Amino acid sequence: MKQQSEKTSTFLWQGVDRHGTRVKGDLSALSPMLARAELRRQGIKPLKVRKKPQPLFGSGKKKITAADISVFSRQLATMMAAGVPLVQSFEIVGRGHNNPSMQALLLHIKGDIESGTSMAAALRKHPACFDELVCNLVAAGEQAGVLDILLDKIATYKEKTESIKGKLKKAMFYPAAVIIVAIIVTVVIMLFVIPQFKALFSSFGADLPAFTLLVIAISDVMRNYWLLMAVGVAALVFAIISTFKRSRAFRDTLDRTALHMPVIGTILRKAAVARFARTLSTLFAAGVPLVDALESVSGATGSVVYANAVKVMRDDIATGQSLQLAMQQRGLFPHMVVQMTAIGEESGALDAMLAKVADFYEEQVDNAVDALSSLLEPLIMIVIGALVGSLVVAMYLPIFKLATVI
Repeated sequence: MKQQSEKTSTFLWQGVDRHGTRVKGDLSALSPMLARAELRRQGIKPLKVRKKPQPLFGSGKKKITAADISVFSRQLATMMAAGVPLVQSFEIVGRGHNNPSMQALLLHIKGDIESGTSMAAALRKHPACFDELVCNLVAAGEQAGVLDILLDKIATYKEKTESIKGKLKKAMFYPAAVIIVAIIVTVVIMLFVIPQFKALFSSFGADLPAFTLLVIAISDVMRNYWLLMAVGVAALVFAIISTFKRSRAFRDTLDRTALHMPVIGTILRKAAVARFARTLSTLFAAGVPLVDALESVSGATGSVVYANAVKVMRDDIATGQSLQLAMQQRGLFPHMVVQMTAIGEESGALDAMLAKVADFYEEQVDNAVDALSSLLEPLIMIVIGALVGSLVVAMYLPIFKLATVI
């Protein structure tokens, strides 16, 4: 069945319904003959059936995002809560999805489920779209008969984690974008504006200030060796990106370094704690055993430091240690988080306490990002102003000096 579903194509059709009205649309089928048979089964007399043409340039496929998975989970949960059977729910959600890639994926999964495969097993065939945490939650929901509730939790979890990622990207993107613009402006000034002033100063026949001579010398170097410098910068960027992709040790070093950076490190730590609490709360509420849940949590923190700590905690808990004590021994979790966990363990409401921790730290990340943006805006403007202002002063010093002499 899997091999067949992979050959499914989309066909455009035109036909006449039971009332004699001309209708048209599209449907997925293995062949034009099966497409016509499906139309006749629905009471439509097919007049024309043809395979949907592919785009001339590129595959036309859109990437499946976490937002797509979240929307799918929420819609499927709503369908099932309303009493719609699972296969039919997949059919409705799949055909109604705006992303063609997601639509094809859901219809493939629907085919696997129709052949007798469990939903969790069908999702595990697509690890690039459905991670281990989602598959574990779906499996727990199928076993407990509360799949709709667990799918709703998955949607909420995805929305919360993507919100955290968006806030972190916001914290990093703004200063990076402004710095890049400042570098571009500086390069343009050094390559095209400074040489014009140099030609003007050469007609003065007077000695230039040392600062002006320094700026002109840097401009000359950049003009004479711009190609070599551009190649060097490109090679450096390529080497860093390549090393980042291939070397786990390099990624781990960058991750550890980022956690100790001022301001940014604090945000990353709070985000890791929020992800830890949100993921563990979701899994524990679904009935996943604590030791098994921590296996999924380690990969969801977004930090190698916290991931390694969670793995050690999992081993400690497997030997009978409490979660609160294991967290305390790692030294990475704030005192408030450890105490809330202890209260949750004692009261039997660990999932609820961890959810409150996640809410608190997600709000903390949001506030920290806003504060960082407010702090960086004037600082970046000061840096850019000082940089461009220095170049302007360097060019106008000789003019001021000449005016004084005159």
